[in-house]
Amino acid sequence: STTGESWSLTLTIIYSKTDFSNPKSGWEAKVVEFFKDRLKEKDAHTWVPSLNDVPLHYLKPNSLVKFRCLIQDMFDPEFFMGAYETVDPSTNAKVLRCGRYKDVTECGVSLVDFNSRNTVTAERQTFYCVPIPGENPWVKEISSSLFVNAAPYQARVVPSTSYAPTRQKRSYEEDDMDDMDTQPQKQREPHSGINSSQGHTEQHGNGDCKRQETEAPSSQTASASHLDLNFPLPGEKGPSCLVKVYEDWDSFKLNDTLEVFGILSVSPALSALADEKDASSSILDPTESMETAEEQRVHSPPASLVPRLHMLYARPLPHNNPLLPSATLEDNSAFLSSTLSEMASVRAELLTYLTHVLLGDALAAEYLILHLISNVYARRDVLPLGKFAMNLSGCPAAALYTQRFYQIIQQLVPSSFYLGMSLQNMNQMRLVPKKDYVANRLVSGALQLARNTFLFLDETHLEQGQLDTTGVRNVTALGNLISWQKVDYDFNYHQMEFPCNINVLIASEGRSLLPSDCQIHLQSQVSPPNMEEYLSNIQLHPQTSSQLNKFRIYLSVARQLDYSISDEMTKSVEDDFVDMRKDDPQSVSAEDLHRMLVVARLLSLSLGQTSLTRDSWLRAKHIDMLRRSRMEQHQCVNGNEP
Repeated sequence: STTGESWSLTLTIIYSKTDFSNPKSGWEAKVVEFFKDRLKEKDAHTWVPSLNDVPLHYLKPNSLVKFRCLIQDMFDPEFFMGAYETVDPSTNAKVLRCGRYKDVTECGVSLVDFNSRNTVTAERQTFYCVPIPGENPWVKEISSSLFVNAAPYQARVVPSTSYAPTRQKRSYEEDDMDDMDTQPQKQREPHSGINSSQGHTEQHGNGDCKRQETEAPSSQTASASHLDLNFPLPGEKGPSCLVKVYEDWDSFKLNDTLEVFGILSVSPALSALADEKDASSSILDPTESMETAEEQRVHSPPASLVPRLHMLYARPLPHNNPLLPSATLEDNSAFLSSTLSEMASVRAELLTYLTHVLLGDALAAEYLILHLISNVYARRDVLPLGKFAMNLSGCPAAALYTQRFYQIIQQLVPSSFYLGMSLQNMNQMRLVPKKDYVANRLVSGALQLARNTFLFLDETHLEQGQLDTTGVRNVTALGNLISWQKVDYDFNYHQMEFPCNINVLIASEGRSLLPSDCQIHLQSQVSPPNMEEYLSNIQLHPQTSSQLNKFRIYLSVARQLDYSISDEMTKSVEDDFVDMRKDDPQSVSAEDLHRMLVVARLLSLSLGQTSLTRDSWLRAKHIDMLRRSRMEQHQCVNGNEP
């Protein structure tokens, strides 16, 4: 069967047949190509255990795993021994070994010959990666079930008996004594100056599975309290990971979302060596450590908390919806055509459901669908094209409506974050990432989000009070995010712009204090005395989970579709614009035209149409007219509202 272990065995065989001292052999590219090809076979990638779904203490060291993640930080490049020679002290026999895809040298009783002419010093990059921020529970559940259902029986994960995190803090002598007691048939191996990860694998080979299952999480929790894992959002769980990149690291950018396939390294020696400065010779980096204590703590955390993953191959993730095929839509024409044929009917069902959620307001539900499928598809200079930030005003403050509303949206989108805009949150939260020069890392903020994350800003929490400097900076950052789809990271002496692609919905009672591309005032069809009862009856789940999955697929596919406008339709739109301005030039501005074109684009995509038709354009004009007349009517009633 094709499992993480069997693929790692393949890597071992490749190692044994390769001349690492010859830089022209090109074996590295062949290894990557081999794994890429194997992962494409019959959805083999679904058989690979994931760090997102499987607890770390269930995974075997040096096996193939995958990790769905966001690049939170990029550390400085590091040197390592790409090839090194070991010498057996008793026989003087020399063996050339490979240091690629490893953190710790493997030499057993032998010693590394640092003066060997065959030593090859190479360079690799390290990315600090975290699980995709705000990934919703349904994504994790479906991803996990896909692995369990896809993996052959032999590949299903059982607690690893080769690595017991709970025993790391004990000395190696104690471990050896345990092994002498529990495995009398094995002779105790003498220590060498170089730690062997294979040696540790054998030494921990007789651990108690049940003990590991119960103890590993608690020890992890205890250690985690002393180590900031730098997750962008509060309350996040899951492993962070140091991903070692060997090829084309310039092709990756901060905040990219990836699925990384690589060799897992959780050697206890890494944790031990982090505490022993004089043991730096055991690590494959032959250079002296120039890091400060704080930097070393951040860059060399315990492997039980922050495992190392040596990248073989990384797949960019245009989305993190596990219900869609892993291949791009263009490469999966059968899935795309069947989905497109159902889009109009699924849209009608979703519209009915969201109308119910939005207190009977069908127009607001229409705009909410357009908002949920919006996407920055291009940038012209500084202008992000395709964004559609929405301000839903008129939200009832009673009965926790906005929280209930967010919980329902959470069931539909893969990643989301709820931010209650209370005075305390605005004055205390760190929204913008900031560079820490002492620890040499980027301290994350709540706006360091993956593309297409749904950000729900709840202004019904606003109260009277004074914004301090942090509060003003946070509100400014939110305004820039909405208007320009960028976040200015704080590098102390300067700011650096990072583009983003985040769907922002602002729920408010009156008009939002933040900018938006479209404001629609909620017209509730529910009378206030019945509000609480109505809200309590709103089902978080529609009729069935299959219905919910239809909605999830629909929203993700609509966001990824290509779109175009023919020359004929462009001329028709221009003529319409001229006609609209004939009677009253002030009635329709260029900004209004731009918004109507965005609405027309999203309306077309929501129906599964990849080009603008006359009907869609007329429909876009109609709903925009309805929205504007509603806003004018509301302003007449509430003349004092801006």
